[in-house]
Amino acid sequence: MNKLLLTVFATLVASVTTVTAYAQETKGDAQAGEKKINLCIGCHGIVGYQASFPEVHKVPKISGQDGKYIAAALHAYKKGERKHPTMRGIADSLTDQDIADVAAYYESSGVVAGAAAPGKAAAGSSKAMELVAKGACTSCHGESFSQPIDPSYPKIAGQHSDYLFVALKSYKTENNPMVGRGNAIMGGIAKQFSNAELKVLADYVGSLPGELKTVPQAKFR
Repeated sequence: MNKLLLTVFATLVASVTTVTAYAQETKGDAQAGEKKINLCIGCHGIVGYQASFPEVHKVPKISGQDGKYIAAALHAYKKGERKHPTMRGIADSLTDQDIADVAAYYESSGVVAGAAAPGKAAAGSSKAMELVAKGACTSCHGESFSQPIDPSYPKIAGQHSDYLFVALKSYKTENNPMVGRGNAIMGGIAKQFSNAELKVLADYVGSLPGELKTVPQAKFR
């Protein structure tokens, strides 16, 4: 095993260990979380809602996402590892218990009991499949892109492709106080690709059937 792979493996183990320890310390309550999402629903509770920073894109679907990933993402915003100013401001306002509760709520939101999990993703264009193989995307996100190997990694099948594109580019961004994501694994992967290649990847993954949804709140229906 070469030095780069050893480094990536060590980072992966440390990341999973941290999330596991957090999950054991703070258990979320979905019913409590439903009362704490007022700052979330203005963007994530409106179908097709678009953000304008750092460019125009749809905000991600988060209903049906794994709670451990949502919690990990909110903690990353809170610590400044993710630099989106609006999300960091929201995360800063939440306690660890708030984060656990909100994550539990969105994990259960819109989920249909007994629904079959997506199967292996259909192949895309030859270029898309070449890029998926180069990035070893399924090794973490699963063959369906909806069953990641660890719940702290996101389900990405069917996510808005324009959001995926912006997210992937953010892992390449450095020395910008307003934009960027400090994840060593994803940073190393994203930097292998041009932005045009990331767009092909994002379009392919976004076209797949998945479990993610935007669930409108009653006041927005």
